[in-house]
Amino acid sequence: MTEDRTGNLDADHRQIEDDLIARRYFEKLRLISATLPAVLEETVRDGLFSQTETGIIDAYLAAMVASADALSMKYLVSGRVEGPLRRFLTIDVHESGYPVWSEIAQMAADAAQAESQLGRTPDSEAIKDDMIRQIVGDLTIPTQLQYAMSQRLYYEALAKGGLFWPQMHPQGYWLSDARNRRRWLIHWAVYDSQLNMPVLYLLECDDSGRRPLVEDSRRWPEVQAHLMAQSVTTLQLVTIAQGFDRDFDNLHPHRLRRVLLGPIYSQHFTTQEGPIREVLDNARAPSGEDWAVALTVEDLRAERAIMESTGFFSVTERQIFKLDPLGLGGTGQGASAVERALILPARPYQALAELDPEGFRRMRKYVPLPDGRVAGYR
Repeated sequence: MTEDRTGNLDADHRQIEDDLIARRYFEKLRLISATLPAVLEETVRDGLFSQTETGIIDAYLAAMVASADALSMKYLVSGRVEGPLRRFLTIDVHESGYPVWSEIAQMAADAAQAESQLGRTPDSEAIKDDMIRQIVGDLTIPTQLQYAMSQRLYYEALAKGGLFWPQMHPQGYWLSDARNRRRWLIHWAVYDSQLNMPVLYLLECDDSGRRPLVEDSRRWPEVQAHLMAQSVTTLQLVTIAQGFDRDFDNLHPHRLRRVLLGPIYSQHFTTQEGPIREVLDNARAPSGEDWAVALTVEDLRAERAIMESTGFFSVTERQIFKLDPLGLGGTGQGASAVERALILPARPYQALAELDPEGFRRMRKYVPLPDGRVAGYR
């Protein structure tokens, strides 16, 4: 990204002031997103996720694509108009490669007013008719009408729904019944305001309550509120899991994972440091292949359960979680292990293999191939 076309906000955030560059940015996001479902299938074969989990992650990825499509409409021609309507997309070029959190938050606020906004504006056909009359009658470019059309499409996308919001509230997926217990996979997500990227959570827990958790009008709202309040990346997984275990006597967490879908690295849109910069420089890849995406999975597992007194006549089950004793995989995360992977096209992968930086040797590498398959390497 060239400095004359990009407004500097600070060292990490930049506005894309050229609408053609903004379009290429969104095209890059779509291109990367299109490769991820096949990558997830490969992670199933590697045992990183189950088929059920990849289906859940796919749904969050689809929501991210829908959000990117909506933002692409919002900023389609907003840089060409003058006055207060002139706005630019802001992205995090250092930590994430995604739009900054405030873009997603503003989109959520706009979504709350989407129906009323659409009701107050002409429909697409009326705007098209006005554009044709201006082009034919005045022989001028209908910039203001182009802007009106882009905003109409933006609010239509918001009204349609299915987007990724700052908070994606917990949902329960029933896994099995055993010994008067139900096992749930609870999943939720946030657009992290510090990292400026989507972060997913997967919690497996047993439910020994009388009613199924998601049908329990007393427990389920409490569980949802509790988990959303704990969904910050500065909290260690063990802290989140122990708090959940302590606050809900008839819910028994067995496994908690946090999945970071990023950062995205791209020569044209982000600032790289260290080996990844050298990898992308050495690859000399065309614009559709000059990228890489990091994937981090923090994993915390329960090692055993103990019975703990909760009063004079009652006891409850508490989980003892397994932490990495040597700090090899879960250093600083309060986790049993941390798995890191890198998704990158063939040219950057070849450059990575030749450079062979030590910090990347233990990472899984997934390489999307032209025929739609994905090659996995260690």
